[in-house]
Amino acid sequence: MDYIKSIRPRLGHQKILLNCAGAVIEQDGKILLQRRSDNGGWGLPGGLLELEETYAQAAIREVREETGLDCRLTAFLGLYHNYDMMWSNGDRAHTLGAIYTAEIVGGALRTDEESLELRFFSREELPALCFEDHRAAVADYYAGLRFPLLRENEPEAGGEEP
Repeated sequence: MDYIKSIRPRLGHQKILLNCAGAVIEQDGKILLQRRSDNGGWGLPGGLLELEETYAQAAIREVREETGLDCRLTAFLGLYHNYDMMWSNGDRAHTLGAIYTAEIVGGALRTDEESLELRFFSREELPALCFEDHRAAVADYYAGLRFPLLRENEPEAGGEEP
């Protein structure tokens, strides 16, 4: 189910709070960036949580969807805000993103409808990043910030909350 598509008709373009997750994926001393199809800017692979999904599950799913890569999360980088995210259709949100570090464990690099290009960049080659939360996460990554993976409870079997 696409949670956002289910609620936006009721809310219009008004600013809402959204949760998202993504990852800094390093290979051979370079990090993977995605040139987004919605705004042409560069950013980290990641996206919005779906209902009954943890941050870690969302990060792994979004990386797979947007890059074709299977990854294993190695550390928690931090929680990052984009205080005024706006999509090309006019939808607005304050996003709160859990960003992880990750290593590639399988798959093959490929773009999807959300990506114009995927490329690994060294620190010296980094293009300007299009979102404030991505800029902060990459700065923390290069500063060596790492935390243990979060412990997240998953939805209990049997359905919805009482």
